[in-house]
Amino acid sequence: MNQADFLHIVMPFKDKVFRLAKRLLVSNEEAEDATQEILLKLWSKKEQIENYANVEAFTMTMTKNFCLDRLKSKQANNLKLVHSNYKDESVSLQKQVEAKDSMSWMARIMEKLPEQQKMVLQLRDIEQYEFEEIGKMLNMKPTAIRVALSRARKAIREELIKKHNYGVS
Repeated sequence: MNQADFLHIVMPFKDKVFRLAKRLLVSNEEAEDATQEILLKLWSKKEQIENYANVEAFTMTMTKNFCLDRLKSKQANNLKLVHSNYKDESVSLQKQVEAKDSMSWMARIMEKLPEQQKMVLQLRDIEQYEFEEIGKMLNMKPTAIRVALSRARKAIREELIKKHNYGVS
């Protein structure tokens, strides 16, 4: 496999790799490092890449495992879950502050979720993966994915109701 073929296969989902790494590793720098490491690992496996039925799912699984290993390492003391920064230059300052506040609340709520629920929520609701793809990435059955997703959404909803009376008439 030459460089052009590799780039054609891998580059379309490079941003998804970054977002998942960002979800798990606090900073942009950590996520960029993780993304670069994953791309290097993929490049070193370029001859076997064509053997995988779903290269994207394989890459997301590699990313998840790399980030979780990183979190378990000695460097994990400074890392925590945060959502990607929200910026929209065309929106008023008040709307930007409100959006940032909302994202901050969501990040704090999501920090409390069990690791599996965080992963399922990230992959399904943010990255928009199908249940079968998530199942392959996380080695879970579709029923278990639905249960974890439901529990994560319920926990978030309960926290929003408790903190903001969200959805209460």
